[in-house]
Amino acid sequence: MKKALCVISGGMDSAVAAAIARRDGYEILGLHFDYNQRTQSRERQCFYDICSDLGAKSFVFDASFIAGIGGSALTDLSLEVPKNRKELFEGAKKSEPPITYVPFRNGIFLSIAVALAQKEGCEAVFLGLVEEDGSGYPDCSADFLAKMTAAIQSGTGTKTQLIAPLIAKNKSQIVKIGTELGVDFSHTYSCYESDSKPCGACDSCKLRARGFAAAGIKDPVS
Repeated sequence: MKKALCVISGGMDSAVAAAIARRDGYEILGLHFDYNQRTQSRERQCFYDICSDLGAKSFVFDASFIAGIGGSALTDLSLEVPKNRKELFEGAKKSEPPITYVPFRNGIFLSIAVALAQKEGCEAVFLGLVEEDGSGYPDCSADFLAKMTAAIQSGTGTKTQLIAPLIAKNKSQIVKIGTELGVDFSHTYSCYESDSKPCGACDSCKLRARGFAAAGIKDPVS
């Protein structure tokens, strides 16, 4: 059976991307990164739950060195997580990423993920990147994905594919796809600020709420 390494944060997008990989006939290996983010413990538990749902072998990588780089409200508790950002709903081009952006996080994660995928004999790496309906992070774009794919294939001498099946989807479409695939959204978590219960006002909470509302499906976590 063909194998895919799925980078699973514990959020809804990566859970749905991993379910798509399973639907497409891949044997699933799940990879999660702990990087001293605010919601680390909740995200890790969701990762284990998602892997259990998928019947996937799980790997957790200690990436706490990322917190040492700083510059993000996700890892630096002295920085405030932005709330109720109007630009999320105004349809304007996001010129600068918000303070929740972790500098080149996805590039760092991808380098590690591809190394593990090569070692485990995986031909594809599945990612929950979303450009269409996200906070405006540059390392969630289709351009980033294409250029990283070229660099990785050149640097590994393989034809490893980076697959982000949701990159052009909006959150309501993602909710519907996940529901059709039987994703247990109670095993996912999206809040940037608190791992006890969703704050309801950060970018990720707002985007998630909008997606479930537009899909006409109740969020089991809210």
